[in-house]
Amino acid sequence: MARLPAGALMQRAAAGLAAACADALPRVYGSRVTLLTGSGDNGADTLYAGARLARRGASVTAVLLAPDRTHPEALKTLLRAGGTTATATDAAPLLQHADLVLDGIVGIGGKGGLRPEATHLAGLLAASPATVVAVDLPSGIEPDTGEVHGTAVRADLTITFGTHKPGLLIDPARAYAGSVRLIDIGLAATLPHTPALESLQHADIAALLPRPTGESDKYRRGVVGIAAGSTRYPGAAVLAVAGALRGGAGAVRYVGAATDAVLARFPETLISHTGPKKAGRVQAWVAGPGAADDPAPVAEALATDVPVLLDADGLRLADRDTVRTRKAPTLLTPHAGEAAALLGISREEVEAARLTAVRELARRYDATVLLKGSTTLIAAPDPDTPVRVNATGTPWLATAGSGDVLSGLAGSLLAAGLSPLDAASAAAYLHGLAGRYAADGAPTSAHDVAEAIPRAWRDITT
Repeated sequence: MARLPAGALMQRAAAGLAAACADALPRVYGSRVTLLTGSGDNGADTLYAGARLARRGASVTAVLLAPDRTHPEALKTLLRAGGTTATATDAAPLLQHADLVLDGIVGIGGKGGLRPEATHLAGLLAASPATVVAVDLPSGIEPDTGEVHGTAVRADLTITFGTHKPGLLIDPARAYAGSVRLIDIGLAATLPHTPALESLQHADIAALLPRPTGESDKYRRGVVGIAAGSTRYPGAAVLAVAGALRGGAGAVRYVGAATDAVLARFPETLISHTGPKKAGRVQAWVAGPGAADDPAPVAEALATDVPVLLDADGLRLADRDTVRTRKAPTLLTPHAGEAAALLGISREEVEAARLTAVRELARRYDATVLLKGSTTLIAAPDPDTPVRVNATGTPWLATAGSGDVLSGLAGSLLAAGLSPLDAASAAAYLHGLAGRYAADGAPTSAHDVAEAIPRAWRDITT
C-alpha cells in the first residue's frame, strides 16, 4: 500500500469483485443488490464494488453495520452512483428480495466469531434466496486456521484478493466459502517466500511422481513392504497391497496373516512368512492396516532403518517414544478419531481445529502426519515447513477400506524415494482424484478407487 497511490489496491479489489458479481447475475441492469457493510477495508471494497454495479443499472442498497465508522470516500462513491443506505434493522426485507448479497461485514482482521448484530444478519442471510458473495472470505470464519466459532456467513461464491487465506482451504471454514475465485491485485512480489500453507496442483504432483528409466529394475524402483491384515481383517491387507502395486514401486512384499487372500487377488506380490525384521529387502514399510491386536509386526517395522508409514491399528500399537527416536523417517496417517486418541482430546475438537491438530501431532511424534478427512492436511515435523492442503477428493471416499488403499499408495511412493512430505502429498492427491473418477457422482468402493489410480496418474502426467 505504501508503494501505490492511496486506495489503489482497494480499487483493484473492487473492480475484480464487481466483475465477478456481474458474472454471477443473470443481468446487472435492474437487479437488486444488497451490501452488508462493516467498518473495515472489506466494507470499503464492498461499497466501491456496489458503486460499479449501480452505474450499470443495478439497484444497490448498503446495510451499514457501523454508520459512524463506514469508509467515508467509499460511501460517497456509492451514493454518487445512485446507491442507497439502510440500517441493520431494515435488512430483513432487503435480504429476502435481493438477487445478490455481498458479505463485507468483516475481513481478515475478524477474530473470535461475529458480534451479535452481525450474527443476526448472518441468520437472516441463511434464509435468503439470494446468491451470496463473500468479500475476501466469509464473515465469521477464522482466516488463519479454518476454525468457525459460532455463526458464520455461508457463501455461494467467495472472491478473495491477492492470495488464498488458510481459512478458505481448511474445513470447517472451507464449507462456508462455496466456490472460491482469486483476484490478482498485485501482491505477489510482497508475499512471504514461505507461506503457512501450500496446495499442490497437477504440475507439482507430476514433478514428484517417479518414472522408470531404461536402466530400471524392480529393485531400483523400490520395494515396499506391507505388514497388514489379520485373520479378522484380511481385506485391509488386500486393499493396502492394491494401493501399493499402483504407486510406482517396483515390487510389493507382504508379511501377515492374509497371505492366501493377497495372493488370490495379486499373484505378483512377494510373500514373506516371517515378520518385517527378516522379510528381505524393502525400501519402506506400511504397518498397521487391519493388524488387530498384534503389536509385533508394527514394532519390527519401526525397528528397521527405512521409512515407515503407520496407519489404523499401527497408530494405536506404536510407542510414541519409539517413533520419536527413530533415525529413519516416519509417516502417520490418522483420521480424526485416531488423531483424537493420539492427542487425548475429542474427535470434535480435532475436526473443529484441524490445522492445530495436525501440527501438534507432527510435533509430538517428530514425524510427518497426514490427517485424513473432509480436508486432508499434511504436516512435516519442522514447524517452519508449510502445511500442505490436498485439493482433490470427494465425500464418496468416506468408505470402508479407502484409507488402506491410501496407505499402500503412499508407502509405495516412499519406497520409490520420495520424502514423507512429498509421498503423502502425492498419494493424497492421486487418491482423491481416483476417488472422483471411481465415484463419478455415485457410491463407490475402496477396490474401485484402487482401480482408478492409473487413470489419475495418467491425467496428472500427460
